[in-house]
Amino acid sequence: MGLLSEGSPLSWEETKALADHVREHGVNQFINLYHRLKDRQGDILKWGDEVEYIIVKFDDEEKVARVALRAQDLLAQLNEKELADPNGVKSLWRPEYGAYMIEGTPGKPFGGLMAHFNLVEANMRYRREEVTELLGKDECVMSITNFPRLGAPNFTYPLAQPRPEDPLSSARSLYFPDEAIFPGHPRFKTLTRNIRKRRGEKVSIKLKVFKDTKTKLPVEGAPPGEPDVVLLDAMGFGMGCCCLQLTFQACNITEARRLYDQLAPLCPIMLALTAASPIYRGYLTESDCRWNVISSSVDCRTEEERGLAPLDKQKFRIAKSRYDSIDSYLSPEGAKYNDVPLTYDESVYQRLVDGGIDHLLAQHVAHLFIRDTVSLFSEKVHQNDNEDTDHFENIQSTNWQTMRFKPPPPNSSIGWRVEFRPCEAQISDFENAAIVCFVVLLTRVILSYQLNFLTPISKVDENMQTAQKRDACRKEKFWFRKSSKTTEQRAAKAQAQAQAQAQAQAQTNGKATLNGGGVTENGNGPMANGNGSENGDQEEQQQQQQPPLTNGSAKMNGHGDSNGTSNGTTNGSSNGSFNGADSDHTDTDDEENELFQLLSINEIFNGKPNVFPGLVPLIRSYLQSMEVDTDTHCTIEQYLRFIEKRAAGELITTATWMREQVLSHPDYKQDSVVSEGINYDLLKRIQGIQEGKHVEPALLGQGYHSKTKTKDFIPPALQKQLAKNGCCEEK
Repeated sequence: MGLLSEGSPLSWEETKALADHVREHGVNQFINLYHRLKDRQGDILKWGDEVEYIIVKFDDEEKVARVALRAQDLLAQLNEKELADPNGVKSLWRPEYGAYMIEGTPGKPFGGLMAHFNLVEANMRYRREEVTELLGKDECVMSITNFPRLGAPNFTYPLAQPRPEDPLSSARSLYFPDEAIFPGHPRFKTLTRNIRKRRGEKVSIKLKVFKDTKTKLPVEGAPPGEPDVVLLDAMGFGMGCCCLQLTFQACNITEARRLYDQLAPLCPIMLALTAASPIYRGYLTESDCRWNVISSSVDCRTEEERGLAPLDKQKFRIAKSRYDSIDSYLSPEGAKYNDVPLTYDESVYQRLVDGGIDHLLAQHVAHLFIRDTVSLFSEKVHQNDNEDTDHFENIQSTNWQTMRFKPPPPNSSIGWRVEFRPCEAQISDFENAAIVCFVVLLTRVILSYQLNFLTPISKVDENMQTAQKRDACRKEKFWFRKSSKTTEQRAAKAQAQAQAQAQAQAQTNGKATLNGGGVTENGNGPMANGNGSENGDQEEQQQQQQPPLTNGSAKMNGHGDSNGTSNGTTNGSSNGSFNGADSDHTDTDDEENELFQLLSINEIFNGKPNVFPGLVPLIRSYLQSMEVDTDTHCTIEQYLRFIEKRAAGELITTATWMREQVLSHPDYKQDSVVSEGINYDLLKRIQGIQEGKHVEPALLGQGYHSKTKTKDFIPPALQKQLAKNGCCEEK
């Protein structure tokens, strides 16, 4: 949820009066932090996931399911292990917006070993089991994006009622009671109150209802003149949703900026692939995703800033909510694709430039700082700008974008990071682990092959809206960058060089890393066949029939390095290229008009001849150069098969599956309403899936999720081999 400062929250009037103070000192803090850490080099690859969960209580006699407002109690128990042994726990738990929500992460980040991919799912299972042990028999922890009847009557346990006329209510919602907001930290209710007060009215979230043959219009609570709108009126409808996020540590600031840019165009693609939230306030809607709901739920812009009234008291017209897709690229290569005018505070920008910050980063920060602080604590008003960063983080952490560029915390061993934020939470640990490992592998491919996915910001924005449409994963097309012939020619040569280098290193040291020191884990085992099949021969033959996978120059260390070496750092290089080649960044202006094409999700993930080789085949190509232990190899392959089948439409998204469950339910009346009985049966079915008691072929295929060989530890034999090769894993 972002910065959780301790202290006493100020009123909105007090916070508003200090907005310029926070802005001024936040800029100073960033400038000081930047100069302390801009030359930091050599941080190793570390990454981790964040899964958010909802606690559900079932009433089996009445056939009713409600959210259980138990987060504060559960967190107190879950955090006991961390307090007793901070460095030894396998999981970390944090509060989220909802009083029915918790967030779980691994106890330690994963690293550069291929074997780490085999730990993810096991750790997710451990987290789920850890919570389940604390629940009653009628309760369940669920990794669902949205509780389907959130905001419908009596959706909480204990029952709580909204108080729209109560001046002491933070939300003043018609549907979402304050009791459903996490009570254990003042940040959440403070944000709710201040966003509403800054805006000058309650937030307004409008979703088109799915019109069935007997849908009654106007929908209950629909705004005047908009009879087909499901209206949501509180921050809780958005921030009360769950998601799946990843954070990556880069080796330096240059690599972090490049990863930020290259992953940004993939955000809407992954949003469409993971779509999981078609039901709001007990109605089927035309949207499959949470993104616009959250965006509107924290939209604190005034009428002036939204362009509904002439500018008078405000300084800017602001095109988006503070929760939305990114507005500009940060790397030099991305500059020419910043085709949407960027609103930023010119005085802040000039201070940053005068303070030694380059243009692209300065405009990014100056754009973040057009926002006012909406949560401030009395103990944090006066800070030491040379040491503290809370004022910077105050603004940074309340700009919730698809990607987040994260400087190192003060006095920390943590490096420059990027956060990947679009994915929706999936039902099972298998699905969530598959998404996580896929995205992590994709970052390694981007950096190793020097891939270029840069797409004009205007087209990324368009893709974000397309991704949320009903069944977008199967029916819609998205702007995506094609491969260029010049890139393929450079890549083929670079890939051959990298493979020769990899083989030489494997013979000499066999070290197992994704980002440095070599490319094998066992040093003498057989090379992966590229698709992870256990039966090998037939699928290897199929793999060999595929065309060469070359849309970027190849390097196997996973970190950009101007000398093509495998040491995991850029040696201060700013271009991150292989032997000086600059991938698609050398395309001419004439080629630019032909670089982008509308592709389906299937074509983006699985390839389109002569246009794009596909994300999954690119990962398999990368894996051909990586020797992987058998269990990890098997697990990764199951994940890739799941991804390619969902992208191809052979498996459906969670959102589509949920729709089908509702539409085929015997109690459904073709009226778009998800009744308490339908909601109960849907969530019971989800409980069976996540516990492995119910197989859902349309969602997961025939038993794919049971074939992974995930473990919660690296096997001793492999540990011994890694230690022998100088790649000993920290314990």
